Amino acid sequence: MKRKATSKPMQEIMAKVVEFYADWLEFVVFPEEVILNEPVERWPLCDCLISFHATDFPLHKAIEYERLRHPYVINDLHRQYDLLDRRKVFRALARAGIKHPRHGVLLRDEEGKEFSDHIEVNGMVFNKPFVEKPLSAEDHNVYIYYPSSVGGGSQRLFRKINNRSSWYSPVSTVRREGSYIYEDFIPADGIDVKVYAVGPYYAHAEARKAPGLDGKVERDSHGKEVRYPVILSSKEKLIARKVVMTFGQTVCGFDLLRANGKSFVCDVNGFSFVKTSTKYYEDTAKILGNTILRRLASSMSIPWQIPYQDG
Repeated sequence: MKRKATSKPMQEIMAKVVEFYADWLEFVVFPEEVILNEPVERWPLCDCLISFHATDFPLHKAIEYERLRHPYVINDLHRQYDLLDRRKVFRALARAGIKHPRHGVLLRDEEGKEFSDHIEVNGMVFNKPFVEKPLSAEDHNVYIYYPSSVGGGSQRLFRKINNRSSWYSPVSTVRREGSYIYEDFIPADGIDVKVYAVGPYYAHAEARKAPGLDGKVERDSHGKEVRYPVILSSKEKLIARKVVMTFGQTVCGFDLLRANGKSFVCDVNGFSFVKTSTKYYEDTAKILGNTILRRLASSMSIPWQIPYQDG
């Protein structure tokens, strides 16, 4: 959609791709009105398609376009539907052998047992603190429930609004409407690690204060959320590779929790970029440009040996 295509990260990366690969590649941004209102037969032609789920984006039409034109697709379109369902995300992580929080699924036509300091979901016991997430990955209203030994209540997370990302509620009982995933709470010292993978061999990571800590968003003098550089371990780099390969998403972000010497993937967000990093923009442009050219080289008389990265 226009908002995504004109975002600063996308504009920066597109500009770098054109700068580095001007002799071979050019970007064509499909107009939003064409995407929404025109049949895919009238969409512009391309050799490589970068397309990803966003609010109001007709993903099914992008899949129709792929079937019609057979472009090289950067992020698997069908698997993007899986990313919208937290159950499917956890199932895929389990199949790939990627550590993730222990969890149980409670559908609303089923009955869970709730006690003062724990719940039972399909025979699984979750002691407080535990996490309650809607099945839809698009729903960011995530609750953390606390045990009575620390005063009870719950921390209610949501998409950032100004300088807030959560608020505390004295309510200790779980939600009664809707279906949810319940997870063990993983104590990660109040830190969230955001990982941004580009292909199977590159991953940029940043840390921020966890939104469930006190709900206050830390911002710098420019109004940007404060983030800190993170060095990933070799095991975490392997996790990033597995996430990319498992979900078929060349450009992919996911959330990592570190606790007791282990790393757990708690959410996979699909197509996402680092917001402020010139080096990341340059690296991403080179990886994408090289990936595209290697794929198209044989059919477009393009030299196979393409400069990858300086040094």
